[in-house]
Amino acid sequence: MASKPAGSGAGLEDVVAGESSICLVDGKRGKLLYRGYDVADLAEQSSFEEVAYLLWYGRLPGRIEFDAFLDTFTGSMRLPVETAMILRMFPKAATPMEVLRTAISSLGHWDPDSGDTRLDACLRKAIRLTERLPQLVTAHERLRNGLEPLQPIPGRSIAHNFLYTLFGVEPDPVMVTAFDVALILHADHELNASTFAARVVAATMSDMYSAVTAAIGALKGPLHGGANEQAVAMFREIGDAANAEAWISQALAARRKVPGFGHRVYRTDDPRAVILKEYARSVSKASGDTRLFDIGCAVEAVMRERSKVYPNVDLWSGICYAAMNIPSELFTPIFAVSRMVGWTAHILEQWSNNRLIRPRAEYIGPTDLPYVPINRR
Repeated sequence: MASKPAGSGAGLEDVVAGESSICLVDGKRGKLLYRGYDVADLAEQSSFEEVAYLLWYGRLPGRIEFDAFLDTFTGSMRLPVETAMILRMFPKAATPMEVLRTAISSLGHWDPDSGDTRLDACLRKAIRLTERLPQLVTAHERLRNGLEPLQPIPGRSIAHNFLYTLFGVEPDPVMVTAFDVALILHADHELNASTFAARVVAATMSDMYSAVTAAIGALKGPLHGGANEQAVAMFREIGDAANAEAWISQALAARRKVPGFGHRVYRTDDPRAVILKEYARSVSKASGDTRLFDIGCAVEAVMRERSKVYPNVDLWSGICYAAMNIPSELFTPIFAVSRMVGWTAHILEQWSNNRLIRPRAEYIGPTDLPYVPINRR
């Protein structure tokens, strides 16, 4: 890994910390590529499962091998009995991300490949984590609402099963498509905080479950995950599209950050936001309530006129999930459902050419201080 240049910005901004062939975030052109493929093409023509294959194996599959790949998913959906029991033991005050952090770690105890570092074993673990994480989210949500968890339907997509096991009814195909696209768009995003945390842990040659648990711990922080939840809270506070201009003007005058806008890398529109806006529109129409979408459009128009800060994906993902009637406290866990394929792809890449990640710090404290014995201080 490259060392930190002297005098570089806080938060390692624009510091290149390593090489990767998984994801390219082109901030100047507003492009996002997975393994060389434009995420816009993948969102339009692919599926989340195929994107998982692409990120893990480095290429798109042929039909026969993809069908075989999907068959392996069917056997990995159900939670171990022990983990399902653990979900019933959490206190009612435990947040979904707190539960996810602990439950994901517990899965490693009952994984037969847990201590096996061979590539085929690690790929099996990546599949199990990707399939089981959604079930953790929906099972806990049902339990804390006094409902019994539901088993996923074999042969159905992750998007379909998430919505089915959350609500207990066959989901609207419009909702399934939008949810699948949202998963694709959040699958990876280079060396963000949670991915970097996963790679740091993986570089110590710890196990995959430990690395993923570290990633979830990083995602739990409100400066990384949760921005779409904050955006929806803002829209609800605004209340009506007619109030957007006054609300945003006041926020800008007070120099408050407006959720759903701005990004550390993008210097133009976030390509994920461009794509997801249209799905937010279709899902809102299908739900029969376009109020939040209308407010989002009004906020976007004011921000484009009053500032040079562009929308990011959080502006529209929260509206999509809210239109599906998903509770806002599940927005960050859904982020983890998607990003699991990116985290595990980066863990595998780290191990393919591993070196312990050990950056240096630029020391700014005093030097050569004389020691004064305690009885003379």
